[in-house]
Amino acid sequence: MPAANLRVVPRVPEKFALLFALCLATLLAGGCEGRNGGLQTLEGDSLDTAGKVLVVNYWAEWCAPCREEIPELNAFYREQKGRAIVVGINFDQLTSEQVTEQARKFEIEFPLLAAAPPGRWGQAVPQVLPSTFIIDDRGQWRQTLVGPQSVASLAEAVAAVHPQ
Repeated sequence: MPAANLRVVPRVPEKFALLFALCLATLLAGGCEGRNGGLQTLEGDSLDTAGKVLVVNYWAEWCAPCREEIPELNAFYREQKGRAIVVGINFDQLTSEQVTEQARKFEIEFPLLAAAPPGRWGQAVPQVLPSTFIIDDRGQWRQTLVGPQSVASLAEAVAAVHPQ
């Protein structure tokens, strides 16, 4: 056999192989949760969203329509606990302490997420506030509601993806 046909295969250092294996294991383990699973509140609690529609509201302190919408979101959260879960995400990505203070100030009763789930539901961060994502009980994005919502409009959006 001529020597020109032989190839030298570079050896992967063991450190890199181990690092790759650990990263792969972490990714696989994280992918075992449901698409809605793994949402963490500001308090560090995990939300159980199995079988429920997720109503994800993006809000900010400086957004007057967001502040006006909060009582409607609170009422919907209280009325729909068994069927839908309302969660809020602060658009400005403030610290947990700052968001907690704003939540107290605006009397937000529904859970607030510690951070926006990156790439979750295949949607970009909204550029208009308030915006509300409707995520069905299988973890799939179904609709984005733009502007302040009422209990009735939220109930209609949830009913469209999860009839009783």
